[in-house]
Amino acid sequence: MLPRLWPAVLSLGWTILAMAAAEALMAVVAFAAGDGLEGSFLIGAGIAAVIGGGMVLTNKGRRFEMSFRDAVLFTVSAWFVLPVFAAVPLLIDPIGLDPVDALFEMTSAITTTGSTVLTGLDSMPDSLLLWRSTLQWFGGFGIIGLAIVVLPFLKIGGMQLFRLESSDSGEKYLPRIRQVAAAVGEIYLVLTIVCFATYVLLGMDAFDALNHAFTTVCTGGFSTHDASFGHFQDPALRWAAIVFMIGGAIPFMTYLRLIGRGRLRERIEPQVMVFLVIVLVAGIVVVTWLTASEIYPFGEALTEGAFNTVAIITTTGYATADYSAWGAFAAVLFFIFMFLGGCTGSTTGGIKMLRYQIMGSTIVQHVRQTLYPHIVQPIRYQGRAIPNEQVVSVGVFIFLYFATFAAVAIFFSMTGLDSMTAFSAAASAVGNIGPGLGAEIGPAETYAGFTDLQKLVFTFTMVLGRLEILGVLVLLAPSFYR
Repeated sequence: MLPRLWPAVLSLGWTILAMAAAEALMAVVAFAAGDGLEGSFLIGAGIAAVIGGGMVLTNKGRRFEMSFRDAVLFTVSAWFVLPVFAAVPLLIDPIGLDPVDALFEMTSAITTTGSTVLTGLDSMPDSLLLWRSTLQWFGGFGIIGLAIVVLPFLKIGGMQLFRLESSDSGEKYLPRIRQVAAAVGEIYLVLTIVCFATYVLLGMDAFDALNHAFTTVCTGGFSTHDASFGHFQDPALRWAAIVFMIGGAIPFMTYLRLIGRGRLRERIEPQVMVFLVIVLVAGIVVVTWLTASEIYPFGEALTEGAFNTVAIITTTGYATADYSAWGAFAAVLFFIFMFLGGCTGSTTGGIKMLRYQIMGSTIVQHVRQTLYPHIVQPIRYQGRAIPNEQVVSVGVFIFLYFATFAAVAIFFSMTGLDSMTAFSAAASAVGNIGPGLGAEIGPAETYAGFTDLQKLVFTFTMVLGRLEILGVLVLLAPSFYR
């Protein structure tokens, strides 16, 4: 028996109409900038309006309350469908990308991955650059919503810990969700405005500051320059970016708790402290290596090492130097950094700190029970005992994460890529990081040299990683539709 699809179709229709409105607004930007892309964006807006409007009108008048299954179906569909409509303006002259490249670029934007096939960004039309950055910014907010609303109910990788109070059920649940989403949205917007103002005060022009504020706070990493953040030589700008990349990697629910009352220790999650310690230790190791290897003097090593370490751990993907050329030790370190990620409930990709904490506690518990078979010691997080079901879900997620990474890496190797490129590309795609390692896709390069098949697999993997793998796999289970 097929499930009812129209609630998800109706919601998707409204979302596509929102995409049409965004493209129409970008057409106004293109007209004001005089870059000649207003026609491309208007055509894209028209196509999205017709299809989205048709989806809405065919379901007009139906009253319903979206079930959780409908919400999951809509959410997963949206992450696959929206890049298609976002890519339409890129297919039309004067840009004229081929369909695979356009889809790759827009999927990378919406998933906040930051991988690109474009070169010559310094001379690209302003409206195109702003379109990429804007999509990343909205994608970052969508990721936060995904972490708050959908993933906890799918029991994905310990996300149940972020589920709202169980008392918020029935008619109380949606108002509660709306309140939390509105509050998180306000924090996201304020953080972006502060980032923009900081960049301007430190010397960026307004256009660069706006684009980079969008892509810093969402930990996306798109830039308006081929040299990425390396275009800006002022160390103060780089340290400001470090602060805001870390800010985007902290759970946005933590910001809400910080605004509330209570002891500071109770309002800051343990994973935040673990994340900050790991960033600090990783930065010290990289800076020490750069200084000891005489790659940079200490002052420059401090800025370069800290910036690029934070950019990879937070999965932002900015770069100020080709760190794959810093020696084998640095390359191995940065490859390991690709599997870390920020905090669960933030805009970052990767496995994330909460899951490493839970797995670490599970290992300690197992060792203690081996030594003392009769001991009872539940795994705790913020003073709460974590049920075995949640511990298992974390283990399942980590297994699927590395299994996906291995499968994609093997595929890339089979299609002719060298081992470093294949492994780092797979890690970058599933972790939504952006750059890889090596001469072909390193921080100084793009993915333009990939074949269409490689780009399509990379594109699918970006969405798979963004939806935390199980978010897609659950749709393949027949029981989901019953």
